[in-house]
Amino acid sequence: MLLVSSCVSMAPDSPAPEIAAGVPSQFTKGDASGAYEPEQWWTAFQDPVLNSLLDEALAKNLDLAEAAARLRAAEAQARVSKSGLFPQINADVGSSYSDTPTAGTGFGAGAGASRFQVESYTSGLGFSYEVDLWGRLRDDARAGRADAVAAAADMQAARLAVMAETITSYFDIVDARDQIALTTKIIDVLGDRVAQTENRYRRGLATSFELYQVRQDFRNIQAGLPQREIQLTATEGQLAVLVGRYSDNMDQFLGKKLAPQLIFTSIPSGLPINLLAQRPDIYAEGQRLEAARFNLGARKAERFPSISLSAGTGTQAGSASGLLDIFDKWILNLGAGLTAPLFQGGRIRANIDVADAQYSQQAAVYARTVLTAYQEVGSAIERYEEERQRYRFLYSQLDEATAAAELQSRRFATGVGSYVDYLDALRAQYQVQSALSSAARDVALGRLAVHRALGGSWEERASATRVTEGNDPEDQVSEIQGEE
Repeated sequence: MLLVSSCVSMAPDSPAPEIAAGVPSQFTKGDASGAYEPEQWWTAFQDPVLNSLLDEALAKNLDLAEAAARLRAAEAQARVSKSGLFPQINADVGSSYSDTPTAGTGFGAGAGASRFQVESYTSGLGFSYEVDLWGRLRDDARAGRADAVAAAADMQAARLAVMAETITSYFDIVDARDQIALTTKIIDVLGDRVAQTENRYRRGLATSFELYQVRQDFRNIQAGLPQREIQLTATEGQLAVLVGRYSDNMDQFLGKKLAPQLIFTSIPSGLPINLLAQRPDIYAEGQRLEAARFNLGARKAERFPSISLSAGTGTQAGSASGLLDIFDKWILNLGAGLTAPLFQGGRIRANIDVADAQYSQQAAVYARTVLTAYQEVGSAIERYEEERQRYRFLYSQLDEATAAAELQSRRFATGVGSYVDYLDALRAQYQVQSALSSAARDVALGRLAVHRALGGSWEERASATRVTEGNDPEDQVSEIQGEE
């Protein structure tokens, strides 16, 4: 019976849902060939401040602490589910004393009335075991273990989410600081522009409408600066919560110069679809599907008889010292029982229907998770490629704007051009720099979205080339394509 019970299971087979089974073999978008290699991909930004923030977040984030507690509870519950597979052993020690009258005596009898006085002491061990003939206990244990593994995957998903939010907040802070600095420069330029226009207006060289437009533009840019500062403060507070600190105690990280490097390498084409296996949400839903499958098997097994075995041994004596005489005072009880459900008012059938519905529900959840993950990877790769293109366009525009500002500066210095033209060209340069700063953040977040969609990283067969500030991304892309 023990041999049979270790193999039998009423759980259904576990074919992959139709959508999950028909997923394509690889991702098609991208420029380079590559293969998966797990690594600490966030270190590619080569920013010690960012690395320190991520270490702090992984150590002190309260969402992760909550997820860790849920994991411990799930693992403990799995041990509870597994305990039914083993014999139950209990030890007991007891004593009793009774004082009863003999037959024919009653209340109020004289002192010489006969009575029975019995003193008894017992000690023993009790054993009980249910033969898992239909696999109910084993399926319950498997379901509990699958739930614990799913909780561990949820913990990894929480870690990935916290890391992604930390990186996002960090790059938002970097961009916000750049935007505030550039906005301040634009305000200074526009202040000079207003002064020049007022001077020209007094001399009759500018109309009142032109003066109004310049002043209005100046006030609009001034009004936007407090909003950027508010946004920066809010983002710094959000980052503080992620790393488990108060916002007033963030100078250790944010008091330094923030200079993450921009990664501009392309995403490999033909990435294998098994990269999705590293996504913790897919793995978690797959384990929950297994738990639902085994739970269904356990409920089906409740329809059949259960066999229980019991045994008890110990000693019994009339005095406490007599308990030690185990050779003469020992006792032994053996038992076996079979319990078969005959009428339960439909409870067993209803439990099977519930478990079957939960299994179907979890199969749909798993299929949807796989389908969504595949779509997210494709969208993330496409977004990253588009952000790279946008950055290249803005980078070339910055070269033109810088050249135009330098030209107007030379023209003004030689007396050929006007100071107003120089101010306009300088403002245009700052505006392009502002757009380029946001584009750099979007490139970094686009790269982050790919890592998050894949649940990790990959290793390119071609050597990676990194874009840093001041380097032309077009040249970097050419180098990568030449290496490939």
